[in-house]
Amino acid sequence: MKAHKLPMLPHRRLPLTALRTFESAARLLSFKAAAEELHVTPQSVSTQIRQLEADWGCLLFVRQTRKIALTDAGRSLARVMGRALNDIRTEVETYLSSGRKTVTLAVGPIFGLRWLLPRLSKFYRLHPHIEVVLHHSPRITSAEQMETMVMIDWGTGDWSGLDATRLFEVTFVPTLSPALLKQNRGMKQPSDLSRYPVIHKWDREEWTSWLKLVGLGDLKFAQEVTMRDSNIVMQAALDGQSVIMGTFPLIRSEVESGRLVCPFDVAYHPMRAYHLLTRPGAREAPAVNTVCEWIEAESRLTN
Repeated sequence: MKAHKLPMLPHRRLPLTALRTFESAARLLSFKAAAEELHVTPQSVSTQIRQLEADWGCLLFVRQTRKIALTDAGRSLARVMGRALNDIRTEVETYLSSGRKTVTLAVGPIFGLRWLLPRLSKFYRLHPHIEVVLHHSPRITSAEQMETMVMIDWGTGDWSGLDATRLFEVTFVPTLSPALLKQNRGMKQPSDLSRYPVIHKWDREEWTSWLKLVGLGDLKFAQEVTMRDSNIVMQAALDGQSVIMGTFPLIRSEVESGRLVCPFDVAYHPMRAYHLLTRPGAREAPAVNTVCEWIEAESRLTN
């Protein structure tokens, strides 16, 4: 199906009330729920959206018997409206509200839990006037997908329209619990991995690259599962369910405490690393720059 594009509007006042109504209906996928949120009638919501569609000459919603769905044009406008309202909200919280300044920061699950959260109390002791609001971070490729003021993402450093600062590198090593190691009669050489269940994170790239390093590119595991949440992957290893490709330095404490073990010294060093992302000019805001400088300083202490 060919994607619909929103038409170019003439230079006139935007229908801000109708756009706010559309954003609510698109987010909730319900005219009735949008009406309740905005304290208007469902008929008012429907009328405003129909007027938008008439003015712009395209459908924003597909009306069904008991539900609505966004068209391609509707999804496109919903993304733009969501980012715009978030930017306005951030501007008010950061620059116009009195008291503490707010900086929104998006991080991935394992980075947030195992690197950032243990350090946040230190940040608040140093900067009690700044509040860091954490968001979940999906992988992004460009500035259009970034919905927070600061972001930590995993990649090679190439994000379109964003400033990227490399924080620290990671290494990958097969890791498992002592109980699983004992249960499967130990692990003396990499080929013994064929007796074990393993978990892939996102894709098979980490395991594939490590196996190539040890000359076992064709090795088959006893069982393979793919999971997207790195913290669930970690918990599965701690519970003795599977071998994982351990991410160092993020799991060093579990290895040093003996809760996890690494049978082999061979480590895979990926091209990708953790990066600090901001939009051009974002660090001119003092609170944003303070957060960024603190993250950079802490990353230099990571080993």
